[in-house]
Amino acid sequence: MQKFNPSFLATSIEYLKGVGPERAAILKNEASIYTFGDLLKLYPYRYIDRTQFYSTQHIDNTQTYIQLKGKIKNIQEIGQGRGRRLTAIFYDDAGQIELVWFQGIKWLQKSLSTQETYILYGKPNWFNGKFNITHPELEKFTDFNAENVGTFRSMYNTSEKMKKKGLDSKAIFKLIQNLLAQLKPEHILEMLPSTLLAKYKLMPRYDAIKNIHIPQTLALQTQAIQRLKFEELFLIQLNLLRLKIIRQRADGIYFEKVDNYFKKFYDDALPFDLTNAQKRVLKEIRKDTLSGKQMNRLLQGDVGSGKTIVAMLSMLMAIDNNYQAAFMAPTEILAQQHFAGLKPLCDIINIRIALLSGSTKNKDRKQILASILQGEIHILIGTHALLEDDVQFKNLGIAIIDEQHRFGVEQRAKLWKKNSIAPHVLVMTATPIPRTLAMTLYGDLDVSVLDELPPGRKPIMTVHRYESKRIAVFSFLKEEIAKGRQVYIVYPLIEESEKLDLIDLQNGYESISRSFPLPDYALSIVHGKMKPEDKDFEMQRFIKGETQIMVATTVIEVGVNVPNASVMVIENAERFGLSQLHQLRGRVGRGAEQSYCILMSSNKLTTDGKKRINTMVETNDGFKISEVDLELRGPGNIEGKQQSGNIDLKLANIATDGAIIEEARKAAINLLEEDTLLEKQENADLKFYLQQIKSENNYWRNIS
Repeated sequence: MQKFNPSFLATSIEYLKGVGPERAAILKNEASIYTFGDLLKLYPYRYIDRTQFYSTQHIDNTQTYIQLKGKIKNIQEIGQGRGRRLTAIFYDDAGQIELVWFQGIKWLQKSLSTQETYILYGKPNWFNGKFNITHPELEKFTDFNAENVGTFRSMYNTSEKMKKKGLDSKAIFKLIQNLLAQLKPEHILEMLPSTLLAKYKLMPRYDAIKNIHIPQTLALQTQAIQRLKFEELFLIQLNLLRLKIIRQRADGIYFEKVDNYFKKFYDDALPFDLTNAQKRVLKEIRKDTLSGKQMNRLLQGDVGSGKTIVAMLSMLMAIDNNYQAAFMAPTEILAQQHFAGLKPLCDIINIRIALLSGSTKNKDRKQILASILQGEIHILIGTHALLEDDVQFKNLGIAIIDEQHRFGVEQRAKLWKKNSIAPHVLVMTATPIPRTLAMTLYGDLDVSVLDELPPGRKPIMTVHRYESKRIAVFSFLKEEIAKGRQVYIVYPLIEESEKLDLIDLQNGYESISRSFPLPDYALSIVHGKMKPEDKDFEMQRFIKGETQIMVATTVIEVGVNVPNASVMVIENAERFGLSQLHQLRGRVGRGAEQSYCILMSSNKLTTDGKKRINTMVETNDGFKISEVDLELRGPGNIEGKQQSGNIDLKLANIATDGAIIEEARKAAINLLEEDTLLEKQENADLKFYLQQIKSENNYWRNIS
């Protein structure tokens, strides 16, 4: 192992020059910076190129930021009240430019000097026929020359509370300068083996940390970022793959046979022929359950691809071998939908199925719990209620988790502790996951993909309409209803918001009621604040065809299956994420008739809003949509805080760093193939570092 002294990085941040107890408290509360090591992990978000100087005669509209060297004259205060400002003229040998300040005027009047030479950094603005720079960053040339000449200035994200205590980006940079002045090679553990550094031409970790904060050249900055991105992605992959190896070595439940229940269902109850994709996935699941090891498989399938039937047949494999099955859904509506869809099929082959949720009455709950413990119930469908301690199975053989990204890893881990030998796990999602995101979040899972829709399904026609076309849209809805079809109209909010200029659900419902009056039209309304029984009542009215229009919020995003519904209208579509738009669109197109998705929006669309809507209009391919969604929103927003918040990517970007992810995963696989337990001397520092991570973060013990 390398000579390593961890005590320096563990030093409390208050002992760094320039911090002290008061600033330390702000750094801890606002940026989770407790130690010297934490401060080093606060990476810059942008760099100012302090190597290049411009002259005033070279200023033009193409420059974002410029750096000038010169003096100041004509400092004067102008205006009163809100129009009060300080102006000055900055000049060099070539010309001059006006400077403007709206804040800190008194301090500036005292501190600015016409005798000093300054280094100016700022953004030129074209105003009233000439350039000016508002609130430029100024430093005396003597100070600048001593610290920064020929370097890049790093910029750091800070909060308003930090800025009020003088901890703006410039102050953070000075603190990091103070810290780096004391940093020595023995303070930084180089956890990557030398063979890996050489193979991938990676900068040593000590050099990378110094050059990401104060790079001397653009090339060194690039090398530092590349090294640290590779490092964080490599460590994630290594942990996921080690966990997968450990699971593969542990005993799992062996499904010896496929017997009467599976065969009878296949012959007598299966409502349609399986697609080739469904058959392929079932073979993969069957192979897993015959291996004697625990299955951990992610099933990705676009909306309507038939994941539920695959789940049902997988559960029958367990039941044929005298095991029980659990099927967990994220919402009560979805759990009820699964129960309503599977119970008639189970009745045909005499399978006992039950539903357990937060709204299950106490008397029914006690009976269900007793029946599960006795093994009298074969399949238990439910929500988070399945995770509660009093839900005990006699012999749980498989756990199915639908819309898996809605569950945190700790929640899922509870489910497979409900048997002495961990049950097989099949997690499903109708939100296609880009490959790079799947590798990073679910790298320990085997992946199956349903990439084929059942025959007879027609692609959903998607169109974009502005508010000015509402009358024409309503006329089209009336034509579809006249054909016997049903319509969803979805709103982003329940109550009116003063901050967001959106059509809210209640106003929308009243407007639609006037346009589609009784007795010719009947409406349902569903939103998340309704009592479960009221929500279910309205849902059932729509499912039975008693109402033609369902006005709803995104509670119908998943789980609602009404084949007769042929039109989905999404109000303020620009306010939804792509993944959510795709899920909502998937509520129609479930029958043989042509279905439509109408994206309504205001005339004012942002660049991202236009891209989301155009993507929806151009394609029905969930994987293409997920790639654009990842690019626009990032992994945290796609997967939700519960899931991806646990993977703290400080530098790497899953949307743009796919090549590095691939290399990091390949490197992790090769290393583990040669030294699975990291017992070789060359991997000793890596093993030590992973043990440190594990002790600091329980996440790795429970992932997926």
